[in-house]
Amino acid sequence: MKALIIPAFFVTGILLGISGKLPDSLISDDLSTLALSILLFLAGVGIGADRKSWNVIRSIHLKIVLVPVGIMLGTLAGTLVTSLLLPTLSLREILAVGSGFGYYSLSSIFITKLHGETLGLVALLSNMFREILTILLTPILVKYFGNLAAIAAGGATSMDTTLPVIIKYSGKEYAIISLFSGITLTILVPFLVTFFLTVGR
Repeated sequence: MKALIIPAFFVTGILLGISGKLPDSLISDDLSTLALSILLFLAGVGIGADRKSWNVIRSIHLKIVLVPVGIMLGTLAGTLVTSLLLPTLSLREILAVGSGFGYYSLSSIFITKLHGETLGLVALLSNMFREILTILLTPILVKYFGNLAAIAAGGATSMDTTLPVIIKYSGKEYAIISLFSGITLTILVPFLVTFFLTVGR
């Protein structure tokens, strides 16, 4: 049910935008910059205030770092393949979208601000679908590809929205790995998105 809340807000926003009845101040660049700043602040507060997450990071074995690194490399490799099917988008644009790692709210606002609303919409939808598909397909992913598959599919969301379904099908022993991976990828999102959209300009 929670996964449907954000899409519902998104569709409502589209309908209100089409109606043309929103005040100009609501769709100004200044407001979107403020929203981005608030979102970054809250993301930082959420990570910093979660003592359990920091304890997990301090207590883990070094090999666990390979999980988010593998997810990052796998996601970017997948976007490289996708770029062959989407000739209208540049490689750096597609890499920026993929660098959202499922964190659709943060990545889409970043991309909209840095590159424009069209690519921001692509980022929102693709990363939203990543989260929804993880929630729906985790039982299948775990059955055929192993317990880490759900964590890989969830990307940055494996620390929050997809964590319950990951624990249910992969097991409680994978909760720490899921949390660490999600936290790491969440931290990487703003840096990678900004890098790909500014490099080569």
